Amino acid sequence: MDRETLQCILAELPNQTIAVVGDFFLDRYFVIESSLAEKSVETGLTAHQVVDRRLSPGAAGTVVSNLRALGVGRVICISVIGVDGEGFELKRALRRIGADDSHIIESEERFTPCYTKPMLREHGKERELERIDIKNRKILESHLEDEIISRLRSVLPSVDGVVIADQVQERNVGVITDRVREEIARLAREYEDKPFIADSRARIGEYRDVIIKPNKFEAVDAVRGRARLDLGIVEPSSITVAEAKECAVDLSKRTGKPVFLTAQEDGIFVVDGDVVHVPAVLVTGEIDPVGAGDSCTAAIISALCAGSGLVDAALLGNIVASITIQKIGQTGTASPEEVIDRFDWWTSQK
Repeated sequence: MDRETLQCILAELPNQTIAVVGDFFLDRYFVIESSLAEKSVETGLTAHQVVDRRLSPGAAGTVVSNLRALGVGRVICISVIGVDGEGFELKRALRRIGADDSHIIESEERFTPCYTKPMLREHGKERELERIDIKNRKILESHLEDEIISRLRSVLPSVDGVVIADQVQERNVGVITDRVREEIARLAREYEDKPFIADSRARIGEYRDVIIKPNKFEAVDAVRGRARLDLGIVEPSSITVAEAKECAVDLSKRTGKPVFLTAQEDGIFVVDGDVVHVPAVLVTGEIDPVGAGDSCTAAIISALCAGSGLVDAALLGNIVASITIQKIGQTGTASPEEVIDRFDWWTSQK
């Protein structure tokens, strides 16, 4: 990719419409000032004092935030949330960034998923404490599956691409249930001219007929059934890039579509028959990798919808991720201006 090509991709994004279907969370940051801590009279426990809060769309909402920040003209959100305060704040946050929330279903039967992140401020710096999660614990009701499928089908004629954000690890508890996943495969075959890309924490190997974006741990787990890294059983160093590439090739054969294998500092491997390595845009200093995968997904689908090839889409993904990981303690996004600046800096280092 050269600078002119990148500018053409970014210039096309305001003309694009992208649907994001999946698990929308509220990211809720509470900033605690350590010097203001009090002791509760009733319990004797420390009462931490919140001096600021930041609310933003999380999980699928992080993809949406990044799409809008990159300049995508219309982003349609499709999900199920609860009728509760978290849902109110989530929808308000989506509207604030200009997303279309008219296809989000509000149900008395569900919680609005929420990641509450206490941030302890000491000596002018923040660090994240143990997170508090609100998630649903029961199977998604069949009538809500019907509604998700119906709403996705209704918007497909008007969109340029689709992102599937499968965040919830427990089977059939989140928005992307087995049945919804099967219907997505059917719709992807029906609308084969439109790019569909899926990102899934636990079931990336179960997708068919769509582009998938696993990291190296997810790819190996999907193909070889290795114990999940997040269970603390597999050491990160035991999963090599070579092994992950082999598994990504296998996954591409299963899906019948390209695979974008993300490998942290090793960049992205694009699998579409051949395997092409797209090096990472490496940065120095403090980083926060939370949300980097979602920002990468947003960049890839944006580029594909703008007519980019797979390799250039992967490079844009690397550029955007290199920007968002440097935004500490927030749901990071990248603007077109930041993308151009980072590209210029990166090419000057080569």
